[in-house]
Amino acid sequence: MLVILSGVSGAGKDTIKKELIKRMENVESLPSYTSRPMREGDVEGGTYHFVEKEEFEEMIENGEFYEYDIHHNCYYGTSRKLLNEKINGGKIIVKDIDVNGTEHLKELLEEDTKIVTIYLRVPKEELKRRLENRIDKPSPQEVILRLNRFDYEESRIGLYDYVLKNDNLEKTVQIIMTIIKNEEKLEKLNLKN
Repeated sequence: MLVILSGVSGAGKDTIKKELIKRMENVESLPSYTSRPMREGDVEGGTYHFVEKEEFEEMIENGEFYEYDIHHNCYYGTSRKLLNEKINGGKIIVKDIDVNGTEHLKELLEEDTKIVTIYLRVPKEELKRRLENRIDKPSPQEVILRLNRFDYEESRIGLYDYVLKNDNLEKTVQIIMTIIKNEEKLEKLNLKN
């Protein structure tokens, strides 16, 4: 099963993903590949797989991604090989990805992979506060760039199975854990029939 978490930058996707992995057995992350530079706190293969722009473009040419996109002038993409390995290993994969990536993965994988999509909503003012208080301290221009994407991302929430207001971390994590458990039960019932 693939669980997709989306929402604008600063909505809490990464924090929630880490909590789910800590609290649930058989749940793993699938870090994207990116051409963006490493930031303080990043771990190669943990937060992302970091590659140079030229290497990313070569991977695109070789068809190594299910989907890729450019955000804030950097490439981000989902590895075919890594996703297939984890799904074939019976893991529940939690992936944070934008609305375009969600749409592409659903189109490509829905026929043979159980996909659960969750969009995390945060009020715009709260989002601005979170972005300004991040550890990696985005520049004022980056904050504006990310806030400008807010309306576009929000306009695409119809793609998602679940839309949650993320104003309380513990409550949001508990709700998502319940969603995953229920979807896992439904998947097992469908396989039996």
